[in-house]
Amino acid sequence: MAKINLERRAEIGREKRARTKAQLIVAANALFSQRPWESVTVDEVVKEAGVAKGTFYGHFNDMNELAAAVADELIHSFDELIQPHRLSTSDPLVRIAFGCQAFMARALEDRSWASLTARMGRSYRAVGQVARRRLSEDLREALKQSPQAGLSLQLGLEVVLGVILQVAAAIGEGRLADGDPPEAIRCILAAIGVGRRDAASIMAQVASIQKTALRSTSSTATIQQPPVPFKRTKAARR
Repeated sequence: MAKINLERRAEIGREKRARTKAQLIVAANALFSQRPWESVTVDEVVKEAGVAKGTFYGHFNDMNELAAAVADELIHSFDELIQPHRLSTSDPLVRIAFGCQAFMARALEDRSWASLTARMGRSYRAVGQVARRRLSEDLREALKQSPQAGLSLQLGLEVVLGVILQVAAAIGEGRLADGDPPEAIRCILAAIGVGRRDAASIMAQVASIQKTALRSTSSTATIQQPPVPFKRTKAARR
């Protein structure tokens, strides 16, 4: 009788579970891109993913939890996209402003993404943990260099995140236009103690980084096929 490799069997089980979870997230993303996520049902998700209904509950408690996983994955992908450009400057305030600007620009490009990430960012603290950690690191460094009376790291973090999520929600609902995010970022900088003159200098540096990022993106696009962010779902195959 062949010897059973229990470790390998467990590894295969974990891999299968991860693939199934990814299937559900891909299916949810496809459905969420068509209409508000609140109107999507578990039955529709499992049909799109091609799995049994019981499989869904082996990974998620409800649709809220699935939506949170979708939002977190989108934020993580976004973070990976901007991280190289974010690190092009050593100034923590410029990094904070650039991250906020990039996030708001992404929200304006896709208002459904803005609504989903804003709502889940408020409901599930685990959503966007990577982005939260990077912001915390930059804010801690900024406060070390120029401490502000009465502003703790935690309070500063909540202020910045609060404004970002509220702006994203307003963009998703169509209440803000393209010209509003820069002013929102100036408000964020003012809230953490940055004066108007310094804020203007920071925004100029952000604009420079943004131009470099756009050139880099355009150059990459001309020599590579466009990336496919999600696997083909059942609906896409039909």
